[in-house]
Amino acid sequence: QVQLVESGGGTVQAGGSLRLSCVASGHAVSRYGLGWFRQAPGKEREWIAGIDWSGGSKFYANPAKGRFTISRDTAKNTVQLQMTSLKPEDTAVYYCAATRYGSPVPSIDVRYDYWGQGTQVTVSS
Repeated sequence: QVQLVESGGGTVQAGGSLRLSCVASGHAVSRYGLGWFRQAPGKEREWIAGIDWSGGSKFYANPAKGRFTISRDTAKNTVQLQMTSLKPEDTAVYYCAATRYGSPVPSIDVRYDYWGQGTQVTVSS
């Protein structure tokens, strides 16, 4: 069993930055790949970024490339998502998720085994 707790959401103006953090705990969590998803009102959940169990390989969806950076502290079992140049269309609930597929990290939600409760990110224009 793995538990995930996100933090760092909030409201920011367009062009601003936010840093999301997720603390992972539980059995063998260090072997899991970790990812960030988001879901905007009326839209399907969307994969944003993933990082493998070692933190050495990172993967990004097109909306995140060049603006978001995923990182992982393997000693603390945390994963961060640094978001810059935020746009109103980035407004969504952001979720941290863990997958038993340690590497490479999948981009579809059905491959993820555990989910956090989500944190709201609102970008105002």
